[in-house]
Amino acid sequence: MSAVGEDMDIMLGTRRRTRAALWQAVAEFAEERGWPVAQGAHLVRDGRGIHCSCGRRTCAAPGMHPADPRWSERATASPAAVRYLWSQWPDSTVVVPTGRVFDAISVPRGAGARALVRLERMGTPLGPVLATPTGRLAFLVAPGAAAELPHLLYQMGWDDADLDLRCHGTGDYVFAPPSPMGMLGPVEWIRPPASGTSTLPEARLLLGTLAYTCHRQESPTGRGLWLAS
Repeated sequence: MSAVGEDMDIMLGTRRRTRAALWQAVAEFAEERGWPVAQGAHLVRDGRGIHCSCGRRTCAAPGMHPADPRWSERATASPAAVRYLWSQWPDSTVVVPTGRVFDAISVPRGAGARALVRLERMGTPLGPVLATPTGRLAFLVAPGAAAELPHLLYQMGWDDADLDLRCHGTGDYVFAPPSPMGMLGPVEWIRPPASGTSTLPEARLLLGTLAYTCHRQESPTGRGLWLAS
């Protein structure tokens, strides 16, 4: 077999495994958890090279955005609808709207990893945590966190701090594992969802620790301490 043929077999094998993993995840989200999902764009490889499935030559985020501009209203948790959609477009990534069954607090990966250790040591109830190939961790929390965030930060004394902390709520979304994000790699679970249904933590239980570790990472003295620890 030629080198080109071997490369093609590897590529096709990888695509099949990615599809199978995406289908399994979509089925779990819709059928077992009742999470609404929408399809995301993906990369297409053809004679023209690699480009985004949206078809825009000037796509600003190839393979890293919802496939449908009306993704929010068309997101569904219907197992039948989900099976149909992914049977038609099997390489689609998985977009989960936030603000419905959960919100997501996103922080830099280093700060998130440090916070995760602290929260586990304190015995703080935690929900799922995912990692993106863009270098962030997202902590899934009970819905409503995005609306409460400014007030919570004010109460905790972090309202005037320049923190790299974002909260995704109504009108926003996250990519769910194992969705590939363009050429960067897949989204992964750091803490996967527990089997069965489970209650997500309130944002206030995590926010103080997340804000503290973000602040330490971003401060001139804290950055050195962070890297040494």
